[in-house]
Amino acid sequence: MRKLIIQIPCLNEEQTLPATLADLPRHVEGFDIVETLIIDDGSTDRTVEVARASGANHILVLGRRCGLARAFLAGLTESLRLGADVIVHTDADNQYQAADIPALVRPILEGQADIVVGARPIAEISHFSPLKKFLQWLGSAVMRHISRTDVADAPSGFRAYNKEAALQLNVFNPFTYTLETLIQAGRQNLRVVNVPIHVNPKTRESRLFKGLFNYVKKSLATMVRIYILYSPLEFFLLCALPFFLGGLAFFGSWLYDFLFVTGEATQRIPALIAGSVLLLVSIQFAGLAVVADLLAKNRMLSEEIRYNQRRRMFLGEGR
Repeated sequence: MRKLIIQIPCLNEEQTLPATLADLPRHVEGFDIVETLIIDDGSTDRTVEVARASGANHILVLGRRCGLARAFLAGLTESLRLGADVIVHTDADNQYQAADIPALVRPILEGQADIVVGARPIAEISHFSPLKKFLQWLGSAVMRHISRTDVADAPSGFRAYNKEAALQLNVFNPFTYTLETLIQAGRQNLRVVNVPIHVNPKTRESRLFKGLFNYVKKSLATMVRIYILYSPLEFFLLCALPFFLGGLAFFGSWLYDFLFVTGEATQRIPALIAGSVLLLVSIQFAGLAVVADLLAKNRMLSEEIRYNQRRRMFLGEGR
């Protein structure tokens, strides 16, 4: 029997959760069982009681505030434990229209995708300012390059995962899962597909961002941290490049003056010192790149071990 679990992370969502749960489909073509999983991320209101009263099938109480990324990962693990074949992740504020869930899971059912991302009609969302729409477009373009996927709406939290993707994904960033899991998907050759979706009217302000400046700051910091985590060699070599070129310029000017102009090594000593310092800094960055790359390889081995452990735990097999 094929099972679909719809997981919803919650933090003080007693006001919006009933409408969100009421909109979820009870039957989806291609599945024998459709169930809901609420992940309570340390709520201090009546979220858990409301979830029970509204008919949630499963409730996972984390006991303390862990953040969206950890709640997402805990939901994937619990969904696998409950025997899910496909997992849909959506938000408790009813931002995404639940009627799009059948379209969201269809590429997985047809064997065309491991992960499906719901692409919002960003240009048509009235409560998004023109600047935010541009930043959404720019951020998704950057993520397409970094993640090596063709994702249209990188920050979208309306997604579907098959069992293989849920087993492989991990989250190191404590802030959000949306960007990091896309990079993991691209690096692990998981198939990512976009599906156009619809959104409901805004019900509350974002809990992740306090204003546009905060959104930009956290998004940029997240992308840089993820870039360092998954491409450390490339990142630190890029950092070394301007110091190396600057050092060559200063050292080269001193050498040219010594060989072809004055013939005295004691001339233009400041240029020699500046060039030497910059070249030393570039060498340090290059050394850091090598060390970071070795650590990244070690992390990849740890992820492989974790993946095999999860396969044995949930499927009774290992790779």
